[in-house]
Amino acid sequence: MDLRTRYLGLDLEHPIVVGASPLVDDLDVVRRLEDGGAAAIVMHSLFEEQIAGDPAQAGAEAGEPTVADPLRPDPTEFRLGPDRYLDQLLAVKQAVGVPVIASLNGTTLGYWLEAAKLIEQAGADALELNVYRLATDPQRTAEEVEFETLEMVRAVRAEVRLPLAVKLSPFYTSLAHFADRLAAAGADGLVLFNRLYQPDLDVERGTVERALHLSDSAELLLRLRWLAILRGRVHVALAASGGVHTVTDVIKALMAGADAIQVVSVLLREGPGATGRLKAELARWLAAHGHDQLDAVRGSLSLERCADPSIYERANYTQLLQGWRHLI
Repeated sequence: MDLRTRYLGLDLEHPIVVGASPLVDDLDVVRRLEDGGAAAIVMHSLFEEQIAGDPAQAGAEAGEPTVADPLRPDPTEFRLGPDRYLDQLLAVKQAVGVPVIASLNGTTLGYWLEAAKLIEQAGADALELNVYRLATDPQRTAEEVEFETLEMVRAVRAEVRLPLAVKLSPFYTSLAHFADRLAAAGADGLVLFNRLYQPDLDVERGTVERALHLSDSAELLLRLRWLAILRGRVHVALAASGGVHTVTDVIKALMAGADAIQVVSVLLREGPGATGRLKAELARWLAAHGHDQLDAVRGSLSLERCADPSIYERANYTQLLQGWRHLI
């Protein structure tokens, strides 16, 4: 069974990739991930706050009290600083034979350009730009927010030859148009989507709390819709990220148009062998349905190839709402 795929110009044995997570901090775990069947490994992000020398970090190092903000990363909790991140990237590259994709997380240029060059020198096979931002300023327009990201991609593209993926949230007013602009700015791929960890409210203590929940398959639906919309219409590689736990999830992502499928939560639940299980089950499913390669199903239910494209558009919304009357 030919499960090979091409993602960010990289030839992968199959489409199932370890997504960005702290799993890569332990080299023994990294080796087990490769042994377990991972086709590639994405490093967790090096955060802008680490690169730029966040004031909160400086205060913590000086012994000054700091106020935790649950809506942004806490630099005092980062496990790997910039130098250690590069050292770990080099160590991971030496430990495994599969491609290793580095990740930068932030919203402004700052020291990003220098970090991208150092990451390239450390031997990363590709670079994922993780655009994790929440526009809370009512005076900032959607165009301003998008422009900053486009400028970041253009600047990094001008400095490095690495394949670049941009990991996005779904919260853009015209995501398809923005995706096309990112491709024109130099992005080689898009990762859909960043999981925005929503803060929770403690009603007894009157505090805003950080909350971390692993994904489930229900989260995949939003990814499927946008994979299907973008497939063949925006000329970049596409990766699904979030909500992939079963072989059915994998097949759905492929049918929608994914070139690669990033998994994390299923690894945390089952261990490093989860990728191998998904790979084996994918091969069995394809064989059972008379297919001998991934391209037989990839994009088969995308917007441009779907027999009923309205299912991805407004018509589906109106028809579903009308269907509620039959339940009363």
